[in-house]
Amino acid sequence: MEITETTEGAMGVAVLDGRLDTATAPATEAKLLAMLEKGGVIADLSAVRYVSSAGLRVLLKAAKQAKAAGRGFSVVGLQPAVREVFEISGFDKIIPAFDSRAAAAAG
Repeated sequence: MEITETTEGAMGVAVLDGRLDTATAPATEAKLLAMLEKGGVIADLSAVRYVSSAGLRVLLKAAKQAKAAGRGFSVVGLQPAVREVFEISGFDKIIPAFDSRAAAAAG
């Protein structure tokens, strides 16, 4: 998993590239939580083709931390297989998902 940090408006953007699974979850969690210390975060999952339950837990933890701190957290660019996992698990009702970074930053 490669994570590149950038910005979109006032939001930090974590661009994830790879699989979000048990092996990559700890580093991904550390990065997202560190970014949330500075402000709201958009997780760009355009290059993520697989998310395991461990990966979902990381995203949920980030969303909960953001909410507790009064900051925004959303995801963008869900690939069909990842979107299906989000919908089946109900995460689409917990974590805002947008089609683009601009839409997430505006939302």
